[in-house]
Amino acid sequence: MAQINLKNIKKIEKNRNTIHDKVYTTYTVFNADGDRYVQIDTYGKIDRENPEKISQSIQFDKQTAEFIVELLKKEFDIK
Repeated sequence: MAQINLKNIKKIEKNRNTIHDKVYTTYTVFNADGDRYVQIDTYGKIDRENPEKISQSIQFDKQTAEFIVELLKKEFDIK
């Protein structure tokens, strides 16, 4: 479970990249300490021992969401 730290996020180049399998995904929206968060949870592959268990969670606050939206618009050339 994690939140992105915008203070040290950077683009890197990798020599090997692979396309991952698509998995079941859910999201939750909640408020904590006066801030709104969106949490995205991904679950294990269907052939995993416990496919209903959350594999990864990532939380976005407003500042992080704005950063990710701008990053995606830039990298995918979205107007």
